[in-house]
Amino acid sequence: MTHISRRRTFQLAARAAAAAALLGSGFGAAGTAMAQGSDAWPTRTVKLIVPYAAGGYADTRARLIAEQLGKVLGQPVIIDNRGGAGGVTGTDVIAKATDGHTFGFGSPAPLVTNPMLMKKMPYDAKTAFKPIILIEQAPLFLTTAPNQPFKSVQELVAYAKSNPGKLTYGSSGVGGAHHLSGELLAYQTHTEMTHVPYKGGSLAATDLMGGHLAFMFEMGYSALPSIKAKKINALAVSSKKRLAVLPDVPTLDEAGIKGFESYNWLGMIAPASTPDAVVAKLNQAVNEALRNDKALRQMIEGSGGLIAGGTPEAYGKFIEAERAKWGPVIKNANISLD
Repeated sequence: MTHISRRRTFQLAARAAAAAALLGSGFGAAGTAMAQGSDAWPTRTVKLIVPYAAGGYADTRARLIAEQLGKVLGQPVIIDNRGGAGGVTGTDVIAKATDGHTFGFGSPAPLVTNPMLMKKMPYDAKTAFKPIILIEQAPLFLTTAPNQPFKSVQELVAYAKSNPGKLTYGSSGVGGAHHLSGELLAYQTHTEMTHVPYKGGSLAATDLMGGHLAFMFEMGYSALPSIKAKKINALAVSSKKRLAVLPDVPTLDEAGIKGFESYNWLGMIAPASTPDAVVAKLNQAVNEALRNDKALRQMIEGSGGLIAGGTPEAYGKFIEAERAKWGPVIKNANISLD
């Protein structure tokens, strides 16, 4: 070995030692702790990104989960709301997080449907994340105003078949669970219906109650008060089984739309670089919260939601099934956000 090559080898070794010392002194400590497994993690505050505004469906659940996670993990857990672009803005923050302590919440739009509706996405939804846990499946109620002539799903579908395009339904915007549930109904019944998007769910709900829309798919947390006050009628629910909150309301499957199933849903996701041991620790902690936190359970079940839980693998398979389900519906309806 020449003198120059020996000196080069010594320099490389010195740099490697310096880098190791730097890691040990605090720089990159998150990555080092994570690499050692879940025992040393977390070493500081954990941040959970909610890709929607404060006060909404995802945010209210996230805050209860964060409170319980803090107790289990022994570190503060904070919520960071990053709304915008139908959940894409905040979800991109999760995808690009490298500090080892930033995770977030995944939902249908940014993980499943928006990549089908938008030509350009800032992340690859199939590879940028690791699933942690499915938290909740939230069925939607097919609702109509009392002054509408439809008293059953079959009557509504019959009208749609006899009057192509004349049946209108509202939603809080293009590509959301409310909109796509309507498209799924049209797809499965081979009918043509007209979607009317609004800038917010409350505006659509107002027009629904006023009889300006034929029907609307609404989530339980917003629909139940109006249903119980008899301001709107619930013809069916989009879940596989009837719900305890409204046991007399049939499922769409029972109403004759065989196999119909549609949910808004919420889960937790991690950047793809997250070690499996950390994913497992978070999964265990959230499962524990779903089992034991009465306030969280009441929030979910009281609004007609279904408590999920389970393994990261089960959540991953669920997301894949959602992609396979909604792809043909979106293509058939030629929906785009561009």
